[in-house]
Amino acid sequence: MIIILYIAALIFAVAFAVLVIYISKTLKSARKTLENVASTMGGLEKQMEGITTETTSLLQKTNHLAEDIGEKTQKLNTLVDGVKGIGDSVHEFNQSLHTMSNNLKHTADQNKDNAAQAMKWGQVGIDLYKKWKKEKPKDEHVVQ
Repeated sequence: MIIILYIAALIFAVAFAVLVIYISKTLKSARKTLENVASTMGGLEKQMEGITTETTSLLQKTNHLAEDIGEKTQKLNTLVDGVKGIGDSVHEFNQSLHTMSNNLKHTADQNKDNAAQAMKWGQVGIDLYKKWKKEKPKDEHVVQ
């Protein structure tokens, strides 16, 4: 019976040794896997640093571009306001010309008869002056 106990102890020792060997192999495999994961994480960390740097640079450029667009938009708004002011001035000038034209037409229509009469009297005056001019030299020859 002692032999059976020795054999059981031997089987237990062999089983324990096999268990330790398999656990050791499993731990070595786990260690290699963790080393690969650590290496991958290190590469990923470097890539993330590069991405972060590029993102920061891109964000700065985007902010600069947004400021530049804002300034140019402000200048363009000023230009548009100036053009609108010129358009308003031209419109007001056209309205003034139109009003003045209407006033002149209305005044001319009201004074049409007076103007015609004045033209007749003016023509009569010119005719009288011409006759007087023609007769004046004859009078001067007589006096001499």
